[in-house]
Amino acid sequence: MLATMLSVGLLAVPCLGWNTWNTFKSNINETLIKSSAKSLVDTGLAQAGYNYVNLDDGWQAFTRDSLGRQQPNSTKFPSGIRTLADFVHSLGLKIGIYSRSSDSGIYDCAFYPGSYGYEERDASTYASWMIDYLKLDNCGSFHAGTLSPQERFLRMGDALNRSGRAIFYSLCQWGNQFPWHWASFSDSYRISGDIKSSFGEDSSGVCRSAYCLNTGYAGVSVLTMIRKMRELSRFQRPGSWGDMDMLEIGTGSMNVHQEQTHFSFWAALKSPLIIGANINTINKLSLDILLNKEIIAISQDEAGVAVNYLPELSTENKIQVWGGPLASGKSRYVVLALNYGLNTTDITIPLIRYNSHYVEGSGSQALSMACQHRINQKLQ
Repeated sequence: MLATMLSVGLLAVPCLGWNTWNTFKSNINETLIKSSAKSLVDTGLAQAGYNYVNLDDGWQAFTRDSLGRQQPNSTKFPSGIRTLADFVHSLGLKIGIYSRSSDSGIYDCAFYPGSYGYEERDASTYASWMIDYLKLDNCGSFHAGTLSPQERFLRMGDALNRSGRAIFYSLCQWGNQFPWHWASFSDSYRISGDIKSSFGEDSSGVCRSAYCLNTGYAGVSVLTMIRKMRELSRFQRPGSWGDMDMLEIGTGSMNVHQEQTHFSFWAALKSPLIIGANINTINKLSLDILLNKEIIAISQDEAGVAVNYLPELSTENKIQVWGGPLASGKSRYVVLALNYGLNTTDITIPLIRYNSHYVEGSGSQALSMACQHRINQKLQ
């Protein structure tokens, strides 16, 4: 019998923050984390709600200490994680850390100590460091093959609950075994393998449906990640969010219209909004997209309802239309229309036809365009 989590759902709306992996991979250090935390404040991102500073893989030493505890790489993080956490907290921000569910705490995919079998010890260590967020990866999980993903990830969730500190619990299990059916004990869970820094070009072997297996390094494009959400948006709920992976806005791989589309869909589909770019050098156009108050308001709408795909208004590979209600009731809702074609297209949305599962209205309401203009440029 699986244990029941004592507390779940730290956030009633998706979290916002920044993570090191998309840009820096394992090449991270104390100086980078401090400068990036300062940049969150200096750019206005922190004020807009991006308050998590998340260390991904690469912070760890290659061995545990004499008491079996995880420890940081002393060359990269000479002051230690607790001192770094104190610095991040002094800026009014929160700090996140990374581990993997690999076997017996011995090795993960990069040969750092994993957390499987050490859940209680690691959760206690993170709490003593004043950590606010844990990303637990699936990498190396083949060593722990005797347990289902549900059992394996729940062990750390229970340990975090017993740690005495409220720590946001983010599962990075790549959609393995369809976590939208079982991961309600987490605060967020990944729906697929890793995102690729591409708007529409997938790596080889990527499938478009949510109900297929991708490895962690799948290389899923923005458009394919959106496609997977057709089957999954109905599972989004306050306190346990399906994670479409980190934002590629500002990484230099997309034009401005593609970045706008990327951000709008992640927000309306209620994915966590975790920046993956180098925020110390991010360009102004990308920064302005990330700071768009209207789009952020859709993400943080208190109803916590994701938009749903509207097939009757959509044409495969040409037009996508999505819609869903906002918190104030039947008179406010959000509609997204994505045109794949080379020409502008008028789309008629008969508001009165939709029930509350999608959108509602008498037909007289005005649509507020969150990007402040009618976006009908082709996506190049």
